[in-house]
Amino acid sequence: MRRKLFLSTFAIILVTLILSLLSVNFVFKHQFTDYVAKTTEDSLAQLPNRLSSVYTQHGNWDTLSLYEISHDLPVGAEITLKDTQGKIITALTNPMDEMMKKSMMGMGMSYSVNNWKTQTLTIKGPQDNILATADVRYPSDAQILDPKDLSFVTAVFRSLLLAGALALVLGLLLSLWTSNQLVKPLRNLTQAVKRVGKGHLDEKVLISSQDEVGELAQAFNSMANDLKSQEMLRKQFTADIAHELRTPLTSLRSYIEAFQDGVLPPDQENLAALSEEIDRLVSLSSDLKDLNIAEIGKLQAQSQSVDLTSVLEKVIRNLSPLIQKKGIELTTQLPSEPVTLIADERLLTRLFYNLIHNAYKYTGEKGKIKIELFVRPNSADINVSDTGIGISENELPFIFERFYRAEKSRARETGGTGIGLALVKQILLLHKGTIDVQSGVGKGTTFKLTLPLKTETQTL
Repeated sequence: MRRKLFLSTFAIILVTLILSLLSVNFVFKHQFTDYVAKTTEDSLAQLPNRLSSVYTQHGNWDTLSLYEISHDLPVGAEITLKDTQGKIITALTNPMDEMMKKSMMGMGMSYSVNNWKTQTLTIKGPQDNILATADVRYPSDAQILDPKDLSFVTAVFRSLLLAGALALVLGLLLSLWTSNQLVKPLRNLTQAVKRVGKGHLDEKVLISSQDEVGELAQAFNSMANDLKSQEMLRKQFTADIAHELRTPLTSLRSYIEAFQDGVLPPDQENLAALSEEIDRLVSLSSDLKDLNIAEIGKLQAQSQSVDLTSVLEKVIRNLSPLIQKKGIELTTQLPSEPVTLIADERLLTRLFYNLIHNAYKYTGEKGKIKIELFVRPNSADINVSDTGIGISENELPFIFERFYRAEKSRARETGGTGIGLALVKQILLLHKGTIDVQSGVGKGTTFKLTLPLKTETQTL
């Protein structure tokens, strides 16, 4: 990539430089040839006065004076001086013409003029009498033939080439610097990605630029933080699951060893305790299975007409003994008539069981739990409130994440695994519902659910 960036940047600079030099060359030549043309015309305009002065001073066409005038003629111009009778007096050309032709022939070049401009100049004396005429012929296309002009043009072109060469070197250095500046953060990012891929989740990229590369670095750092958080949650979850499995298994083993040693009789009460531990294992396994299926998008809902009031009453009835045993005051506000929607009754039962059981776990003795169901035109609103320990504001955004458990030490004491609320959210998403949480530490928690009411012709 560095090579591509360098070549592309250098190519842009090179093309820009060439176009600039060509433009400057074109404009300079155009302007300078205009200058040469004007100089030629100005020089020829002064010729009649100079020739008149020669004749006036010498009384004839003094050869030496005419030779001096010829040195000031424009290079390439030809002057034929004629008397009043039309006879040729002399022909004048700049002595440099012959030198120019020989010089060009020596360089393997030929000089020829295809188009000429002609004019006839009248030379008058002091009394305005006509002394002679001069037939003037010079190239119509202004050409830079004067050695001084050629020397100046050559110097300008050399300066342009030198400036172009310096600009090219600077462009080369700029291309190298630019490509390095662009590629360096990407290389750092690549190395960081490789290190993260090897498990170094603390890796961060320090790129302070505000461009797209900076945004990419910020996104990478955010991803690394998320991966680190997920890794910590995974490890915590593994420890929690091990604890949750160990507790009932240890209890089962203790009971069985007690039965084998004759310490405890296998009566109805002890067998019921064994059954509770087995139910706990089955429930944990079921939660894990349902959550995993839901998160990979393969949790299937069995569409059927469900009475929401009946489902809530059944869950409340099953949990009432636990709630009453703990001395918690349970209040319900449910409509007397059925609230029907198309849903999966088993999943809704699991959803409400998890929410209400969650309220039971985190509400102390003499606390309160309130369950409400309100019917709207297109939805049903369910509120589950408690006066329990509450959830801190910092932890609220994470309570529905897999494996996450607010107040981990207290959650373990109450038997939580961090699966229930994650499963609640997945079931709600499957039913196109929403959930909102209001809570504060020591102030209790309120879960507000909304489920869309569907006709029996609709499916999930």
